[in-house]
Amino acid sequence: MTRARAALAAGALVLATAGSVAAHSLLLESTPAAGAVVSVPPSRVALRFNNRIEKPLSRLRLLDERGGEQPLVISASEAAADRLSAAMPALSPGQYRVEWQVLSTDGHIVVGSFVFRVTP
Repeated sequence: MTRARAALAAGALVLATAGSVAAHSLLLESTPAAGAVVSVPPSRVALRFNNRIEKPLSRLRLLDERGGEQPLVISASEAAADRLSAAMPALSPGQYRVEWQVLSTDGHIVVGSFVFRVTP
C-alpha cells in the first residue's frame, strides 16, 4: 500500500470513528465541578451534557469515601433536555463521587463519574 493510500485509509477511519463518538452524550459541566473542594456542602447536583438525553432512563447516585451509596432522585422539574439535577442529602466533610448514566440520542448508554470534596 502506498503512503498516500495508507494516509487516506487512516483519515477515513478517524472520520468514521469521530462521527460515531460525537453522537454520544458527553458531560460538559457539573455543579459541583469535577475535582472541586467546597466548604459549604452543595444542596443540589446539576449536570449538563452536549446533547439531549432521555431523563426517564437516566440515573444519578452519590457515593461517600467509604463506598456508602445514596441514589439521587432526578428532578422532574428540570426543563432543559440536556440537563440532569437532583437534591443532595446533607453532606458531612469528606470526598464524594457522583456517578451518572444516561441514554444518548444515538441510543447508546453512557456512564461517567466525578469526585468533589467537602471540607470542614
